[in-house]
Amino acid sequence: MLQEPLSVMSQIAVDIQNLGKVYSPQLGQSAKTALEGVTLQVTRGETFGLLGPNGAGKTTLQKILLGLVRPSSGEATVLGASPEDTRARARIGYLPENPYFYTYLTGREFVEFCGGLFGLSGRPLRDRATELLDRVGMAHAENTQLRKYSKGMLQRVGVAQALVNDPEVVFLDEPMSGLDPVGRRELRDIILDLKREGKTIFFNSHILSDVEALCDRVGILHSGKLVACGSVRDLTVGGASLEDVFVKAVGGARA
Repeated sequence: MLQEPLSVMSQIAVDIQNLGKVYSPQLGQSAKTALEGVTLQVTRGETFGLLGPNGAGKTTLQKILLGLVRPSSGEATVLGASPEDTRARARIGYLPENPYFYTYLTGREFVEFCGGLFGLSGRPLRDRATELLDRVGMAHAENTQLRKYSKGMLQRVGVAQALVNDPEVVFLDEPMSGLDPVGRRELRDIILDLKREGKTIFFNSHILSDVEALCDRVGILHSGKLVACGSVRDLTVGGASLEDVFVKAVGGARA
C-alpha cells in the first residue's frame, strides 16, 4: 500500500490493513493472538467507536496506532504516516484508560507540563493551559493539587492534556469508565464539541449508549477480529438494537 506524504490532504485519517499482533509466550504460557487480520479506515472528521468485550484487543489496536506497540503483521498509518513517525505523533492526542497523574502537581501545572513536552513555553503555554482548563470546566480548580481531584475531574484534566497540542486525531481509551452519570454527560459534551470542530476521534468503549450517541460509525472487535463495522443505522437495520447486534456479534460475551 502506497503511503501519502504528510503534506497531502488525504481524506483518510487512520488506515489499518490486515493488522495482526501476537504476543510472545510468557513464563510457560502459550503465545497470545491479540489481533488478527483487522482492516479498517477512519476518515478525517469522523468519530469512530470501537466496541468489544474485555480482552478483545481494543487497547492493543490503539497502542499500535499510537506507535507504542509494533504489529506482528499488516500495516497501519495515521495521517498518512507510520505511527512511529514523530511528525504524525505531534498531531495526535491520547487519553489512556488509566492515565498516570503526578498528583503533587496542580491541574494547571500538569497541563503546562504536558504542553512543554510539545515545545510550548512562556505566554503561549500559559494561554493554552488557560483555554483548555476553561474548556473542560476545570478553571475553578486549576490551582488545586490533582490528589484532591475526583475521578471525573481527573478525566477532564486528562482530556485537556490530550488536546494541548491541538491534535488532528484524538484517541480515547474507555474515556467514560468509572464516571458517574454527571461526569459521563460532561465528557460526552466535550467530545461532541470536538466533533463539531471537525476533529477525528477514535475511542474504545464498552458502554453502548455512549457509542450510539457520539459515533458516526462503530466497529465491534471480538477475540482480535473485527466482526462488524458500519454506521449505527446500518448495523441496526431491521429494528435490532445496538445491544442486540453487539451480543450477537460476540457470541453472547459481555463487555
